[in-house]
Amino acid sequence: MNNSLISRFPHLRQDFAASLVVFLVALPLCVGVAVASGVPAELGLVTGIVGGLVTGLMRGSSLQVSGPAAGLTVLVFEAVKEFGLPVLGAVVLVTGLLQILMGVLKLGRYFRAISVSVVEGMLAGIGLVLIAGQLYPALAAKAPDSGLGKMAGLPGAFLDALGDGKALASLALCAGTIAVLALWKHAPAKLRTLPGPLAAVGLATLATLVLSLPVATVEVKGLLGAIQPPPLSAFADLAGVGVIGTVVAFTLIASAESLFSAAAVDRLHDGPRTGYDKELVAQGAGNALCGLLGALPMTAVIVRSAANVQAGARTKASRVLHGVWLLLFAALLPGVLAYIPIPALAGILVYSGAKLVPVGALAVLWREHRGEALILGVTAVSIVAVSMFEGVLIGLALAIVKTAWEASHVRMEVVDKGAGPIEAYLSGNATFLRLPKILDSLESLPQDRPVRLNLSGLHHLDHACRTALENWAERHSAAGTEPVQVTKPDEPARATAA
Repeated sequence: MNNSLISRFPHLRQDFAASLVVFLVALPLCVGVAVASGVPAELGLVTGIVGGLVTGLMRGSSLQVSGPAAGLTVLVFEAVKEFGLPVLGAVVLVTGLLQILMGVLKLGRYFRAISVSVVEGMLAGIGLVLIAGQLYPALAAKAPDSGLGKMAGLPGAFLDALGDGKALASLALCAGTIAVLALWKHAPAKLRTLPGPLAAVGLATLATLVLSLPVATVEVKGLLGAIQPPPLSAFADLAGVGVIGTVVAFTLIASAESLFSAAAVDRLHDGPRTGYDKELVAQGAGNALCGLLGALPMTAVIVRSAANVQAGARTKASRVLHGVWLLLFAALLPGVLAYIPIPALAGILVYSGAKLVPVGALAVLWREHRGEALILGVTAVSIVAVSMFEGVLIGLALAIVKTAWEASHVRMEVVDKGAGPIEAYLSGNATFLRLPKILDSLESLPQDRPVRLNLSGLHHLDHACRTALENWAERHSAAGTEPVQVTKPDEPARATAA
């Protein structure tokens, strides 16, 4: 690199080196995510290219890298199976436009308010379905459609594989890939300059060629052959309830995953902080273009982003250059994809899926915040048992209920001096969620004694509680005692007669 170029771009040397690392990490992941999503492998590369050349050039987060993500694999697979590949392009396009709109309306920052337990539960559920789903291609078998079906069918698939040489060869290759990924951090430092995913796929490909293993490999169509913009007829399907639900799920999950990734990447470096609304616009622009090209949806991907930071990237040039390398590979060397064994890609995704399941964090969460651990677990199980969209909605509903319950703290203090009126003081937030507790305490007071109910300590009194307290005061006063005296917030005591 000449001196004038270096003076104009002082960090170009670091960014150039980092871009090569990110490219080598992204290449097998783009292909693996595409194959697992049930679309041509080249479409994963298209999304990676757009993530580098379009989203990478835009403002937002300077160092995080975007592309097809394992977190959306399950949802994309379901959408392609149910609606078809042309409709997927329309869904991704609308998702991108919604993200741009949310960014323009400055809604990006509000995604940080989503319960972390729901997001972790969502990723855990995706991880479990991803692991179960990818074990079938590892066994050279066809995966069932539903998440529960995938889980339930695994014992039978393993038993069937025992007498099948092709299935055993495929399983061995997948297991070997996972072993390389897990042990790569212990390899000599010089070897570790090669990213683990690329090393694992490279070794699996070499083993397949040398040993002539009878395993399935990636089908290649060529970059231009794989790109199929959605026809106008595909946009007519957007009126369907199922497609609308898929658009909402894509938008929420892709946006949340990207912005959570941005927050994580910001903790890894000392450079400029993420502009969340600008990042949402950048993600939306990338997804809109991916939709027009009929490619996969994109999110910011923490694995690639962390590799970018750790490789010494200083500016957005590294992620743009990684998109250039992906484009050159897809244009000049697409035939190389045909040698990659599918069980090796399955191994990469099984390993990625396992990292999405926070087993250690869940144990700590259970000891310290059992309510949050319950939300995480229920969200994950719901995604496996029902579907991605419904599982996330169930998790969000649980988080809202838990927050409302915790926010409605109410305390009742009763002062009974043995003679004269009983003093009952309520403080905190009186909502319908705490109404049974309040009424139980009031109804336990003696019926033959006058009561002074002091509500001046309440910060909030909802309509349901107000009505219930008035009804209780009337019932108590009707027993022949003095009318209940109620002191409302900022009001003097007044008698409530039957």
